[in-house]
This record gives sequence, structure tokens and C-alpha cells, in this order.
Amino acid sequence: MSKKIGILTGGGDAPGLNAVISTLVKAGIRQYGYEFIGYKMGYRGLYRNEFIKLDEAAVSGIMHRGGTMLQSSNKDNLFDYTVIENGVAVKKGDVSGVAVENLRKEGVDVLCILGGDGTLTSARDYARLGVNVVGVPKTIDNDLGATEATFGFDTAVDIVTENLGRVHTTAESHNRVIIVEVMGRGAGWIALYSGIAGSADVILLPEIPYSVEKVAEKVRQRDAEGKLFAIIVIGEGAKSVGGELSVSKVVVDSPDPVRFGGAAAKLAAELELLVDHEVRSVQLGHIQRGGEPSAGDRVLSVRYGYKALELIEAGEFGRMVSLKNGEMSSVSLEDVIGSNKLVSPDDELVRAAKALGIVFGD
Repeated sequence: MSKKIGILTGGGDAPGLNAVISTLVKAGIRQYGYEFIGYKMGYRGLYRNEFIKLDEAAVSGIMHRGGTMLQSSNKDNLFDYTVIENGVAVKKGDVSGVAVENLRKEGVDVLCILGGDGTLTSARDYARLGVNVVGVPKTIDNDLGATEATFGFDTAVDIVTENLGRVHTTAESHNRVIIVEVMGRGAGWIALYSGIAGSADVILLPEIPYSVEKVAEKVRQRDAEGKLFAIIVIGEGAKSVGGELSVSKVVVDSPDPVRFGGAAAKLAAELELLVDHEVRSVQLGHIQRGGEPSAGDRVLSVRYGYKALELIEAGEFGRMVSLKNGEMSSVSLEDVIGSNKLVSPDDELVRAAKALGIVFGD
């Protein structure tokens, strides 16, 4: 008998989501004869039983598109559900049973969940309730410890690198120091990779508390060498030694308690007091997760989608597709949560960057 597969995308969008969806549906129909539906707006759609039928026509031409055709939300933990009603946060509590009943009512045999740490936490919890779940890792931050790479990261690095090139020309033209703030929350992978690729002079990571004076020393050194400008890349979760995180907003209806923002502006104000330069800050924000996925992310997404189908066909549920030693594999969802992958201060790339003269503020 043909299986009916439900797909949902949760958390922040990432380039490559549509490529995974396309692969699941097209290969699933052609190779296995599966039937597919897609829940809209992540777990919110599962709770409200809002879905669309997914066939080959529905996913035609989406491989190269960014975002997710199913839309997404990072504010709908159905095991501890909070909604905003008339501007007030209202706690609904554990409504996961509603979602399970909706799956049963629609005859869904397997739920394929595409998401990051928060989304996959709920995926694990649904597996514990007996739902046949297969997870696919997604985050531009590349911070899931259970897999070597997540789709969306390569695209984000490309976007930041391109923008660093644009910032470089204006910094050099005006003898300015420009600080570019990038995403990643508590992980510095985007900052590290794009900073090296984009010829940054200073890279500040969440994993390595920095000294503002050390940053200023690098700027003065460049001045002495006749290089009267500097490019600094700072991860949004970076902070100075003994300092605090830069938070733009406290969030009450999201699994992430705070929204990062302002690290570059904070550093710019402090650094301008120490160097003989005008210091400007740039916050790239959601530019990093928008637009078409890179070729690398498209190929990785196809691999993830196809491996998810193989897990479904083999009846290997409660697992997440994983990249290990360059090969597609899988890992129990029980082993995924809480195993965040952070940049080690002794990482090979950090050491190589330092050898190139890049300063990390430590």
C-alpha cells in the first residue's frame, strides 16, 4: 500500500528548503508511489490542520527558489503553546494531542520534518508519542552537532562574502573602519567562513570573547602600514571580555528567549573612541537567509531529501538524516537535541586565519 507523507518546515527559512521538498515529492512519487501533503506555517498548520496537496505539478520549478513554499514559523511549540491574542501572550499549554489527531484523521503515515534545533526537538517529542517521524536538518548557522553540514549555510556564507566585497570598496574609498554583523546566534561559523573568504582584518566570534583594545591595535597596525581602512566581521552573539550579549528584543512567544542585534553598533561606538577613524556598522540581517540557494546547497538538499525517502521506505523512524564523513547516514532524534556544534578557539580555520594576520580579539 502507498504511504501518505506529511511534510512541514519549521523555524527560520533557509535556502534549500524548496529543493528538499521538491526531491521528497518528485522522487517519492516516481520511485515509491507515495502520496504527499504539506502543512502550512510549520507546526501551526499541523495544529490547525491546514495543508495543501503536494504532487509533481505543485513542486515544479521550485528547486532554485529560496524560502519555503510551505511557509514557516518559529513560534509554535505545540508541547508548550503560546499565542498572541489582542497583543497579549496567552498560554495554551500542551496541545500536541490535537496535532496527533489531525495526522490520524488525514491518514498520514509518516511526518517528515525539516528544521533546526527547536523544530527537531518537537520532532523527537512526536516520535516519543508514537508518530512515525523522519527529520531533515536545516539551519544557516551550521550549528547542529549531529551532522557535518546543514543546507543554507553555504548560501549564507556566499551572500556575506559578496557583501564584504562591496563594503571593502567603500571603506577603502573613505578611509573608514566598517563593522559587518552577521547571523549565527551563539555559533560563529558564518562569521568565520565569510570573514576569511571576504578578506576581513578582524573576525569576532561568539566563542572567543574579544578585547576592544586588541581590535583597535589591529586598526592602528594597518594605519602604520599605510592601509587606512579596515573590515571587521562580528557574529551577532559575540561579546567583549566581561561584556554582555547585544539583544534587540526579548521574545515571549518563541523558543528563542531573545533576539540578537546591535553587536556591530555597540563595537563601533566603543572603537571610534580608540582609533583615528570614522567607524560605521552594517547589520546584514535577513539578507543572509534570502534568495536563491547556492549550487552546493541545492545538491546537499537533494541528498538530504533522497536519504529521507530511503529512511521512510526502510521504516527507520525517529531518526534524522545526517552527513557523516561525506556520506549520507542517519542518527536518532534522541541524540540530536542539545549537541550544538560551536567553533573551537583552536579550530584549524581559526589557526590558519591568525597565521594570515587576521585578529580575533583574544
